[in-house]
Amino acid sequence: MAVWDDLVGQDQVTAQLSAAARDADAFVTAAASGAAPAASGSGMTHAWLFTGPPGSGRSTAARAFAAALQCVSPDRALGGVPGCGFCDGCHTTLIGTHADVEVVRTEGLSIGVKDTRDLVRRAALSPAGGRWQVILLEDADRLTEGAGNVLLKAVEEPAPRTVWMLCAPSVEDALPTIRSRCRLLSLRTPPVQAVAEVLVRRDGIDPAVADAVARATQGHIGRARRLATDERARARRAAVLKLPLRVADVGGCLKAAQELVDSASEDAKEVAETVDAKETEELRAALGAAAGVGSRMPRGTAGVMKDLADRQKRRSTRTTRDTLDLALTDLAGFYRDVLALQLGSGLAIANLESRDALDRVAAESRPAHTLRRIEAILACREALERNVAPLLAVEAMTLALRAG
Repeated sequence: MAVWDDLVGQDQVTAQLSAAARDADAFVTAAASGAAPAASGSGMTHAWLFTGPPGSGRSTAARAFAAALQCVSPDRALGGVPGCGFCDGCHTTLIGTHADVEVVRTEGLSIGVKDTRDLVRRAALSPAGGRWQVILLEDADRLTEGAGNVLLKAVEEPAPRTVWMLCAPSVEDALPTIRSRCRLLSLRTPPVQAVAEVLVRRDGIDPAVADAVARATQGHIGRARRLATDERARARRAAVLKLPLRVADVGGCLKAAQELVDSASEDAKEVAETVDAKETEELRAALGAAAGVGSRMPRGTAGVMKDLADRQKRRSTRTTRDTLDLALTDLAGFYRDVLALQLGSGLAIANLESRDALDRVAAESRPAHTLRRIEAILACREALERNVAPLLAVEAMTLALRAG
């Protein structure tokens, strides 16, 4: 299976990346043979910006490209396209163990200067054993202004065989000075049928279930897979879709808001219980503490332990907000279906399992009410981005949903 097979509905992007991988392969092969490398063609460049809506596969495309750059398949000498998916370079890149591919996923709300400086130092190194030094930053939109300034020089003048791959929802989410130095690749939301097909082929999901979750998530690959494989995720989504029927009075609004925030907090707590204790114990052992939670820590390690606690707290905050944002996205999808019914647009209904609720809300309100409710949901998402207290933001939204 080629590395490009997981890029769903992105034929144009796949073609561009394949051409760039060929160009990069020719460049490195010429250099390895002792010949003067030919000037890089129009396909390859040192910095890439992958943009697209959530679920379009930005990080999947970047990881596939990284694997193609590290491909060592012998078929390349016979004209094969880099990115076979089976060789050591492809395999280790895809599973995250390649020594020359650094994949950065921030667990906090932003990427700061210190972490960015570490990446810049890493980018200055020559490949340890692979063909390229690849730095893949999945959340480039979370770079602080200071971090962006640190990154700028490295992206502008990288080492000869270093490639930066930055992922962001849109061009506007990347700092202007950064995006002006990157080649832009814009991904689109994959077709629902294409998402269903890849769930059946790659994950063994039942075709009927795959079709239902792909339609429900409107082509968001990651969310569709989670809904298909996680019963609790399906239960949480079902609860969110019942919220429009629970905001008939102020008490119902406040109760629904509290339950929504509590559910997000429980998600963050589950992540903490799974990861935090293991991280803490591993760090204690690395610092030389005796086994056991109550054992005394060696001197001079308090700062390191505090850094870990702060990082875990930031991760918990982000998990809570990401879970809330996901619920708000589902809620906006509900009202999108309501609007489609009210206008008689003929658009496919995403939330068929909630058709009775959709019909009821559509009959009891007008399109103008539905549009204001969608705006209230979007305003809540923006408020959460601005660090407004989650409960206050969600309560304001549920009251606005009631008012219509």
